[in-house]
Amino acid sequence: MSAAATAVDERLAPASLVRRLLGRPELGAVVGAVAVFVFFSIVAPTFLQASSLSTILYSASTIGIMAVPVAMLMIGGEFDLSAGVMVTTSALVSSMFSYQMTANVWVGVLVSLLVTLAVGFFNGFMLTRTRLPSFIITLGTFLMLTGLNLGFTKLISGTVSTKSIADMEGFPSARALFASKWEIGSVTLQITVLWWLALVAVATWILLRTRAGNWIFAVGGGADAARAVGVPVVKTRIGLYMGVALCAWISGQHILFSFDVVQSGEGVGNEFLYIIAAVIGGCLMTGGYGSAIGSAVGAFIFGMTSNGIVYAQWNPDWFKFFLGAMLLLATLLNAWVRKRAEASK
Repeated sequence: MSAAATAVDERLAPASLVRRLLGRPELGAVVGAVAVFVFFSIVAPTFLQASSLSTILYSASTIGIMAVPVAMLMIGGEFDLSAGVMVTTSALVSSMFSYQMTANVWVGVLVSLLVTLAVGFFNGFMLTRTRLPSFIITLGTFLMLTGLNLGFTKLISGTVSTKSIADMEGFPSARALFASKWEIGSVTLQITVLWWLALVAVATWILLRTRAGNWIFAVGGGADAARAVGVPVVKTRIGLYMGVALCAWISGQHILFSFDVVQSGEGVGNEFLYIIAAVIGGCLMTGGYGSAIGSAVGAFIFGMTSNGIVYAQWNPDWFKFFLGAMLLLATLLNAWVRKRAEASK
């Protein structure tokens, strides 16, 4: 038997565990999460308490719910700078419509869903029609929503916050869906954690097991090449922006039914936290690479850091420094991991 016949095609050879790990976008984020966990476990004794874990998971989930669709959008090669204020818009529409129309709060919730999805469709439609950078399109939407949130709230309510809807019909059931919590021993589990985990699972299934997931990676890797092989680039981009809008609606309803009222100026700047969580989780700024699981790990790092600084009794002003340092380190680590993965193929 010739040597050529006995040679094993390297493409069919089983990959080693190290090679498979290096191929995972979230590897760098997992290493960073372990490092952050160990660090705060040492410097902040209360960090490991069950009640502290509850707070960390809640903080992580509020960022993670939005980091998931933002990560998918970044894998598709785009950004959404309006994601933060869109959350507030969702809550404001639901609250003001319910209060002014004296309707069941579920009517306001459904109207809010339609309005928020319309904003997401607008972003995607304008991007595909004008071919302007997503930075410009969503920056414009960010400014418009910021003004609309403040202007309409003052016009309708006379103040910068909405009226309480806690006594309206349907409020208890809506709160149960969007803002409930359970006491499990000394641990308080917020429903946002379940929403977060469910979204991560669905997004991971879409990215790795469906044709739409292949389209997202293809569009992020190169829209022209993807279009040439039959990928519906326009529909994929619009769908990704509407995915961001859907999760913004979920986050907005959580805020509303947690606190009864909404401040119209909330949400500004949160879009950067979502992007940071996605980048720490392994998403490339250039698109075509990343994972939903990585965004979840990035959000968990955010939750550990923001609360770990408090438990360590440090000045909270240091949080932004740590966030920036983690962003840079994670980006460098992710680039190194990707280069190693490509070199080992």
